[in-house]
Amino acid sequence: MQCRVCDSTRLDLAIDLGEQPWCNHFLTPAEVGQEPYYPLRVLYCQDCGTVQLDYTVKKEIMFGDHTYLSGVTKSLSDHFARVAQEVDERFFANTPGKSVLDIGSNDGTQLKHFQALGYDVLGVESSKTTAKIANDAGVPTLNDFFNLEVVKKLGRKFSAINAAGVFFHLEELHSVTEGIREALAEDGVFVVQFLYMKRIVENLAFDQIYHEHLLYYNLQTIEVLLNRHGLSMFDAYLAPIHGGSIVGFVTHQGKRQPTERLQGMRQAEIDEKSNDYQTYLDFAQRIETMKAENLAYLDQAKQAGKTIWGFGAPVKGNTLLNYFGIGTQYLDYLVEKNELRRGLVSPGMHIPLLIEKELTSLPDIYYVLAWNFKREILANNQHLIDQGVEFFFPVNPPDA
Repeated sequence: MQCRVCDSTRLDLAIDLGEQPWCNHFLTPAEVGQEPYYPLRVLYCQDCGTVQLDYTVKKEIMFGDHTYLSGVTKSLSDHFARVAQEVDERFFANTPGKSVLDIGSNDGTQLKHFQALGYDVLGVESSKTTAKIANDAGVPTLNDFFNLEVVKKLGRKFSAINAAGVFFHLEELHSVTEGIREALAEDGVFVVQFLYMKRIVENLAFDQIYHEHLLYYNLQTIEVLLNRHGLSMFDAYLAPIHGGSIVGFVTHQGKRQPTERLQGMRQAEIDEKSNDYQTYLDFAQRIETMKAENLAYLDQAKQAGKTIWGFGAPVKGNTLLNYFGIGTQYLDYLVEKNELRRGLVSPGMHIPLLIEKELTSLPDIYYVLAWNFKREILANNQHLIDQGVEFFFPVNPPDA
Protein backbone atom coordinates (compact mmCIF):
# COMPACT_ATOMS: atom_id res chain seq x y z
CA MET A 1 0.00 0.00 0.00
CA GLN A 2 1.04 3.59 -0.68
CA CYS A 3 0.39 6.49 1.68
CA ARG A 4 -2.81 8.22 0.58
CA VAL A 5 -1.13 11.63 0.98
CA CYS A 6 2.54 11.34 -0.04
CA ASP A 7 2.75 7.96 -1.88
CA SER A 8 5.35 6.55 0.54
CA THR A 9 5.35 2.79 1.07
CA ARG A 10 6.81 3.07 4.58
CA LEU A 11 3.59 2.38 6.51
CA ASP A 12 3.37 0.66 9.91
CA LEU A 13 0.38 -0.62 11.89
CA ALA A 14 -0.60 1.72 14.73
CA ILE A 15 -4.14 0.70 15.84
CA ASP A 16 -6.07 -2.49 15.04
CA LEU A 17 -9.82 -2.41 15.78
CA GLY A 18 -10.46 -5.81 14.21
CA GLU A 19 -13.06 -6.74 11.60
CA GLN A 20 -16.06 -4.42 11.69
CA PRO A 21 -19.22 -3.94 9.62
CA TRP A 22 -19.63 -0.67 7.73
CA CYS A 23 -21.02 1.30 10.64
CA ASN A 24 -23.41 3.63 8.76
CA HIS A 25 -25.40 0.70 7.38
CA PHE A 26 -28.19 0.38 9.93
CA LEU A 27 -29.99 -2.84 9.10
CA THR A 28 -33.56 -3.80 8.40
CA PRO A 29 -34.61 -6.88 10.40
CA ALA A 30 -34.28 -8.97 7.20
CA GLU A 31 -30.63 -7.91 6.78
CA VAL A 32 -29.52 -8.91 10.28
CA GLY A 33 -26.55 -11.26 10.12
CA GLN A 34 -25.98 -10.62 6.40
CA GLU A 35 -23.79 -7.52 6.79
CA PRO A 36 -20.22 -7.80 5.45
CA TYR A 37 -17.23 -7.14 7.73
CA TYR A 38 -14.05 -5.28 6.76
CA PRO A 39 -10.68 -4.73 8.48
CA LEU A 40 -10.51 -1.53 10.57
CA ARG A 41 -6.79 -0.84 10.91
CA VAL A 42 -4.93 2.45 11.21
CA LEU A 43 -1.48 2.72 9.64
CA TYR A 44 1.15 5.41 10.25
CA CYS A 45 3.22 6.86 7.40
CA GLN A 46 6.84 7.05 8.48
CA ASP A 47 7.53 9.75 5.87
CA CYS A 48 4.73 12.35 6.24
CA GLY A 49 3.19 11.23 9.57
CA THR A 50 -0.36 10.83 8.23
CA VAL A 51 -2.45 8.16 9.96
CA GLN A 52 -4.89 6.39 7.65
CA LEU A 53 -6.90 3.22 7.11
CA ASP A 54 -5.33 0.48 5.02
CA TYR A 55 -8.66 -0.80 3.69
CA THR A 56 -11.10 1.20 1.55
CA VAL A 57 -14.78 0.32 1.49
CA LYS A 58 -15.91 1.61 -1.91
CA LYS A 59 -17.35 5.14 -1.84
CA GLU A 60 -20.40 3.97 -3.80
CA ILE A 61 -21.26 1.62 -0.90
CA MET A 62 -20.68 4.21 1.83
CA PHE A 63 -21.94 7.43 0.30
CA GLY A 64 -24.34 6.50 -2.52
CA ASP A 65 -27.23 6.73 -0.07
CA HIS A 66 -27.16 7.02 3.70
CA THR A 67 -29.29 8.18 6.62
CA TYR A 68 -27.05 10.82 8.26
CA LEU A 69 -28.62 14.30 8.37
CA SER A 70 -26.58 17.29 9.55
CA GLY A 71 -29.72 19.36 10.21
CA VAL A 72 -30.96 17.06 13.00
CA THR A 73 -28.64 18.52 15.64
CA LYS A 74 -29.01 22.15 16.74
CA SER A 75 -25.38 22.34 17.95
CA LEU A 76 -24.12 21.50 14.46
CA SER A 77 -26.44 23.95 12.71
CA ASP A 78 -25.37 26.69 15.15
CA HIS A 79 -21.71 25.88 14.46
CA PHE A 80 -22.32 26.11 10.70
CA ALA A 81 -24.04 29.48 11.19
CA ARG A 82 -20.99 30.82 13.04
CA VAL A 83 -18.65 29.58 10.30
CA ALA A 84 -20.71 31.25 7.55
CA GLN A 85 -20.84 34.52 9.50
CA GLU A 86 -17.08 34.47 10.12
CA VAL A 87 -16.19 33.67 6.50
CA ASP A 88 -18.42 36.48 5.30
CA GLU A 89 -17.23 39.09 7.78
CA ARG A 90 -13.53 38.29 7.39
CA PHE A 91 -13.25 37.83 3.66
CA PHE A 92 -16.31 38.70 1.57
CA ALA A 93 -18.39 41.34 3.39
CA ASN A 94 -18.07 43.77 0.47
CA THR A 95 -17.71 41.29 -2.41
CA PRO A 96 -20.38 41.65 -5.10
CA GLY A 97 -21.75 38.42 -6.60
CA LYS A 98 -20.19 36.26 -3.87
CA SER A 99 -20.62 32.51 -4.20
CA VAL A 100 -19.94 29.37 -2.20
CA LEU A 101 -19.53 25.70 -3.12
CA ASP A 102 -20.09 23.09 -0.39
CA ILE A 103 -18.53 19.66 -0.91
CA GLY A 104 -20.49 16.86 0.75
CA SER A 105 -23.26 19.36 1.45
CA ASN A 106 -25.64 16.81 3.02
CA ASP A 107 -29.12 18.28 3.59
CA GLY A 108 -27.94 21.84 2.83
CA THR A 109 -27.69 23.01 6.46
CA GLN A 110 -24.36 24.84 5.98
CA LEU A 111 -25.46 26.38 2.67
CA LYS A 112 -28.71 27.72 4.15
CA HIS A 113 -26.60 29.90 6.44
CA PHE A 114 -24.63 31.22 3.45
CA GLN A 115 -27.88 31.82 1.52
CA ALA A 116 -29.10 33.98 4.38
CA LEU A 117 -25.98 36.15 3.90
CA GLY A 118 -26.69 36.69 0.21
CA TYR A 119 -24.44 34.06 -1.39
CA ASP A 120 -25.11 32.20 -4.61
CA VAL A 121 -24.79 28.62 -3.33
CA LEU A 122 -24.18 25.19 -4.81
CA GLY A 123 -23.88 21.90 -2.98
CA VAL A 124 -22.35 18.67 -4.26
CA GLU A 125 -23.73 15.68 -2.36
CA SER A 126 -23.29 12.01 -3.22
CA SER A 127 -26.28 10.64 -1.25
CA LYS A 128 -29.50 10.58 -3.29
CA THR A 129 -31.84 10.94 -0.31
CA THR A 130 -30.02 13.87 1.31
CA ALA A 131 -29.44 15.68 -2.02
CA LYS A 132 -33.20 15.51 -2.65
CA ILE A 133 -33.94 16.85 0.85
CA ALA A 134 -31.60 19.80 0.13
CA ASN A 135 -33.07 20.55 -3.30
CA ASP A 136 -36.61 20.32 -1.93
CA ALA A 137 -35.59 22.89 0.73
CA GLY A 138 -34.42 25.34 -1.94
CA VAL A 139 -30.69 24.63 -1.71
CA PRO A 140 -29.35 23.91 -5.25
CA THR A 141 -27.53 20.58 -4.93
CA LEU A 142 -25.80 18.37 -7.49
CA ASN A 143 -26.11 14.65 -6.70
CA ASP A 144 -22.57 13.48 -7.52
CA PHE A 145 -19.17 12.61 -6.08
CA PHE A 146 -17.07 15.79 -6.14
CA ASN A 147 -13.77 15.56 -8.04
CA LEU A 148 -11.77 17.37 -10.74
CA GLU A 149 -14.05 16.02 -13.48
CA VAL A 150 -17.13 17.58 -11.80
CA VAL A 151 -15.31 20.91 -11.50
CA LYS A 152 -14.49 20.87 -15.20
CA LYS A 153 -18.16 20.25 -15.98
CA LEU A 154 -19.23 23.14 -13.72
CA GLY A 155 -16.80 25.46 -15.50
CA ARG A 156 -16.92 28.20 -12.86
CA LYS A 157 -15.05 29.51 -9.83
CA PHE A 158 -16.29 30.29 -6.32
CA SER A 159 -15.41 32.94 -3.74
CA ALA A 160 -15.56 30.35 -0.98
CA ILE A 161 -15.45 26.56 -0.94
CA ASN A 162 -16.47 24.63 2.17
CA ALA A 163 -15.79 21.02 3.12
CA ALA A 164 -17.14 20.13 6.57
CA GLY A 165 -16.50 16.61 7.79
CA VAL A 166 -15.70 15.21 4.35
CA PHE A 167 -11.99 15.76 3.77
CA PHE A 168 -11.04 12.64 5.68
CA HIS A 169 -13.57 10.55 3.68
CA LEU A 170 -11.99 10.91 0.28
CA GLU A 171 -11.15 7.89 -1.82
CA GLU A 172 -10.27 10.23 -4.73
CA LEU A 173 -8.17 12.43 -2.46
CA HIS A 174 -5.91 14.04 -5.06
CA SER A 175 -8.61 14.56 -7.68
CA VAL A 176 -10.79 16.29 -5.07
CA THR A 177 -7.96 18.52 -3.81
CA GLU A 178 -7.00 19.45 -7.36
CA GLY A 179 -10.69 20.15 -8.07
CA ILE A 180 -10.76 22.57 -5.12
CA ARG A 181 -7.69 24.41 -6.41
CA GLU A 182 -9.29 24.63 -9.85
CA ALA A 183 -12.68 25.87 -8.56
CA LEU A 184 -11.30 28.39 -6.05
CA ALA A 185 -11.26 32.01 -7.22
CA GLU A 186 -7.85 33.70 -7.30
CA ASP A 187 -8.54 35.51 -4.01
CA GLY A 188 -10.92 32.81 -2.75
CA VAL A 189 -10.88 30.95 0.57
CA PHE A 190 -11.30 27.22 1.07
CA VAL A 191 -12.73 26.41 4.52
CA VAL A 192 -11.77 22.89 5.55
CA GLN A 193 -13.40 21.49 8.69
CA PHE A 194 -12.07 18.20 10.02
CA LEU A 195 -11.82 16.10 13.16
CA TYR A 196 -8.49 16.98 14.78
CA MET A 197 -6.48 13.82 15.37
CA LYS A 198 -4.54 15.49 18.17
CA ARG A 199 -7.84 15.89 20.05
CA ILE A 200 -9.08 12.40 19.17
CA VAL A 201 -5.96 11.05 20.89
CA GLU A 202 -6.26 13.42 23.87
CA ASN A 203 -9.97 12.64 24.33
CA LEU A 204 -9.52 8.88 23.81
CA ALA A 205 -12.25 9.26 21.17
CA PHE A 206 -11.21 6.18 19.23
CA ASP A 207 -14.82 5.69 18.08
CA GLN A 208 -14.20 8.47 15.56
CA ILE A 209 -12.17 5.87 13.66
CA TYR A 210 -14.44 4.10 11.17
CA HIS A 211 -14.47 3.04 7.53
CA GLU A 212 -15.83 6.33 6.20
CA HIS A 213 -12.87 8.13 7.78
CA LEU A 214 -9.98 7.02 5.58
CA LEU A 215 -7.56 9.67 6.90
CA TYR A 216 -6.95 11.36 10.28
CA TYR A 217 -5.31 14.77 10.04
CA ASN A 218 -3.26 17.02 12.18
CA LEU A 219 -2.20 20.42 10.86
CA GLN A 220 1.21 19.12 9.81
CA THR A 221 -0.22 16.26 7.79
CA ILE A 222 -3.07 18.07 6.02
CA GLU A 223 -0.57 20.72 4.92
CA VAL A 224 1.49 18.06 3.16
CA LEU A 225 -1.60 17.32 1.06
CA LEU A 226 -2.57 20.96 0.45
CA ASN A 227 0.96 21.99 -0.52
CA ARG A 228 1.16 19.14 -3.02
CA HIS A 229 -1.76 20.79 -4.87
CA GLY A 230 -0.63 24.42 -4.77
CA LEU A 231 -2.73 25.34 -1.74
CA SER A 232 -1.69 26.44 1.75
CA MET A 233 -3.40 27.00 5.08
CA PHE A 234 -3.04 30.53 6.45
CA ASP A 235 -5.19 30.36 9.60
CA ALA A 236 -6.97 27.80 11.78
CA TYR A 237 -8.64 27.37 15.12
CA LEU A 238 -10.03 24.55 17.21
CA ALA A 239 -13.84 24.51 17.45
CA PRO A 240 -15.54 22.38 20.13
CA ILE A 241 -17.89 20.65 17.65
CA HIS A 242 -17.54 16.82 17.53
CA GLY A 243 -15.18 16.89 20.52
CA GLY A 244 -12.63 19.08 18.76
CA SER A 245 -12.54 20.00 15.07
CA ILE A 246 -10.20 22.24 13.12
CA VAL A 247 -11.72 25.04 11.09
CA GLY A 248 -8.90 25.82 8.66
CA PHE A 249 -8.65 28.65 6.13
CA VAL A 250 -6.80 27.82 2.93
CA THR A 251 -5.95 29.70 -0.24
CA HIS A 252 -3.63 29.51 -3.26
CA GLN A 253 0.03 29.22 -2.25
CA GLY A 254 1.80 32.55 -1.80
CA LYS A 255 -1.41 34.59 -1.41
CA ARG A 256 -1.51 35.00 2.38
CA GLN A 257 0.94 34.71 5.26
CA PRO A 258 0.22 32.26 8.11
CA THR A 259 -1.26 33.87 11.22
CA GLU A 260 0.43 33.75 14.61
CA ARG A 261 -2.47 31.61 15.80
CA LEU A 262 -1.74 28.96 13.16
CA GLN A 263 2.00 29.04 13.85
CA GLY A 264 1.32 28.53 17.56
CA MET A 265 -0.84 25.50 16.85
CA ARG A 266 1.79 24.02 14.54
CA GLN A 267 4.39 24.44 17.29
CA ALA A 268 2.14 22.76 19.86
CA GLU A 269 1.98 19.65 17.63
CA ILE A 270 5.79 19.54 17.58
CA ASP A 271 6.14 20.14 21.34
CA GLU A 272 3.55 17.48 22.21
CA LYS A 273 4.86 14.92 19.66
CA SER A 274 1.38 14.76 18.10
CA ASN A 275 2.72 13.34 14.84
CA ASP A 276 5.08 10.74 16.35
CA TYR A 277 4.51 7.01 15.80
CA GLN A 278 4.96 6.27 19.52
CA THR A 279 2.05 8.60 20.35
CA TYR A 280 -0.27 6.35 18.32
CA LEU A 281 1.09 3.14 19.83
CA ASP A 282 0.40 4.61 23.29
CA PHE A 283 -3.11 5.58 22.13
CA ALA A 284 -3.80 1.95 21.16
CA GLN A 285 -2.82 0.81 24.67
CA ARG A 286 -5.11 3.41 26.29
CA ILE A 287 -8.04 2.14 24.17
CA GLU A 288 -7.57 -1.33 25.72
CA THR A 289 -7.71 0.12 29.24
CA MET A 290 -10.85 2.07 28.34
CA LYS A 291 -12.51 -1.10 27.02
CA ALA A 292 -11.87 -2.96 30.29
CA GLU A 293 -13.22 -0.04 32.36
CA ASN A 294 -16.41 0.33 30.28
CA LEU A 295 -17.22 -3.38 30.35
CA ALA A 296 -16.66 -3.44 34.12
CA TYR A 297 -19.10 -0.52 34.54
CA LEU A 298 -21.77 -2.19 32.36
CA ASP A 299 -21.33 -5.58 34.11
CA GLN A 300 -21.77 -3.94 37.50
CA ALA A 301 -24.91 -2.06 36.36
CA LYS A 302 -26.50 -5.22 34.92
CA GLN A 303 -25.70 -7.19 38.09
CA ALA A 304 -27.48 -4.45 40.04
CA GLY A 305 -30.56 -5.12 37.87
CA LYS A 306 -30.45 -1.82 35.98
CA THR A 307 -31.80 -1.33 32.46
CA ILE A 308 -29.40 0.39 30.06
CA TRP A 309 -30.19 1.97 26.69
CA GLY A 310 -27.84 3.64 24.26
CA PHE A 311 -28.46 7.36 23.75
CA GLY A 312 -28.06 8.31 20.11
CA ALA A 313 -27.10 6.01 17.25
CA PRO A 314 -24.22 7.92 15.68
CA VAL A 315 -22.08 6.12 13.15
CA LYS A 316 -19.08 6.29 15.47
CA GLY A 317 -21.06 4.55 18.20
CA ASN A 318 -20.94 1.36 16.16
CA THR A 319 -17.12 1.36 16.23
CA LEU A 320 -17.24 1.46 20.02
CA LEU A 321 -20.06 -1.09 20.37
CA ASN A 322 -18.44 -3.57 17.99
CA TYR A 323 -14.90 -3.23 19.35
CA PHE A 324 -16.03 -3.43 22.98
CA GLY A 325 -18.51 -6.24 22.16
CA ILE A 326 -21.48 -4.34 23.63
CA GLY A 327 -24.71 -5.84 22.30
CA THR A 328 -28.15 -6.60 23.68
CA GLN A 329 -26.58 -8.37 26.65
CA TYR A 330 -26.02 -4.81 27.94
CA LEU A 331 -28.13 -2.37 25.88
CA ASP A 332 -31.78 -3.12 25.15
CA TYR A 333 -32.18 -0.29 22.62
CA LEU A 334 -30.49 2.67 20.96
CA VAL A 335 -32.61 5.82 21.17
CA GLU A 336 -32.36 8.11 18.14
CA LYS A 337 -33.88 11.41 16.92
CA ASN A 338 -33.38 10.71 13.20
CA GLU A 339 -36.64 9.24 11.90
CA LEU A 340 -34.95 7.77 8.80
CA ARG A 341 -33.68 5.08 11.21
CA ARG A 342 -37.08 3.97 12.54
CA GLY A 343 -37.36 0.17 12.75
CA LEU A 344 -33.67 -0.46 12.01
CA VAL A 345 -31.03 -2.26 14.08
CA SER A 346 -27.36 -1.47 14.56
CA PRO A 347 -24.79 -3.23 12.36
CA GLY A 348 -22.76 -5.95 14.03
CA MET A 349 -24.28 -5.79 17.50
CA HIS A 350 -27.91 -5.84 16.25
CA ILE A 351 -29.36 -3.49 18.88
CA PRO A 352 -32.88 -2.26 17.91
CA LEU A 353 -33.43 1.48 17.42
CA LEU A 354 -36.26 3.49 18.96
CA ILE A 355 -37.27 7.05 18.03
CA GLU A 356 -36.84 9.40 20.99
CA LYS A 357 -40.18 11.21 20.72
CA GLU A 358 -42.08 7.88 20.56
CA LEU A 359 -40.79 6.42 23.85
CA THR A 360 -43.31 5.09 26.37
CA SER A 361 -40.83 4.18 29.11
CA LEU A 362 -37.32 5.04 30.34
CA PRO A 363 -34.16 3.10 31.27
CA ASP A 364 -32.20 3.48 34.49
CA ILE A 365 -29.06 4.43 32.54
CA TYR A 366 -28.42 6.05 29.19
CA TYR A 367 -25.04 4.98 27.79
CA VAL A 368 -24.39 8.07 25.65
CA LEU A 369 -22.94 7.24 22.24
CA ALA A 370 -23.58 10.76 20.87
CA TRP A 371 -21.12 12.10 23.48
CA ASN A 372 -19.96 14.92 21.17
CA PHE A 373 -23.24 16.74 21.90
CA LYS A 374 -22.90 16.34 25.67
CA ARG A 375 -23.89 19.90 26.58
CA GLU A 376 -27.00 19.83 24.37
CA ILE A 377 -28.02 16.36 25.59
CA LEU A 378 -27.72 17.27 29.28
CA ALA A 379 -29.58 20.56 28.76
CA ASN A 380 -32.41 18.86 26.84
CA ASN A 381 -32.76 16.03 29.36
CA GLN A 382 -32.46 17.72 32.74
CA HIS A 383 -36.02 16.56 33.51
CA LEU A 384 -34.90 12.92 33.09
CA ILE A 385 -31.84 13.46 35.28
CA ASP A 386 -34.18 14.94 37.92
CA GLN A 387 -36.23 11.71 37.68
CA GLY A 388 -33.09 9.68 38.44
CA VAL A 389 -32.00 8.58 34.93
CA GLU A 390 -28.19 8.37 34.83
CA PHE A 391 -26.35 9.63 31.73
CA PHE A 392 -23.00 7.82 31.34
CA PHE A 393 -20.49 9.17 28.79
CA PRO A 394 -17.94 6.53 27.64
CA VAL A 395 -15.98 9.32 25.92
CA ASN A 396 -15.95 12.51 27.96
CA PRO A 397 -14.05 15.42 26.39
CA PRO A 398 -13.89 18.58 28.50
CA ASP A 399 -15.54 20.87 25.94
CA ALA A 400 -18.16 18.72 24.15
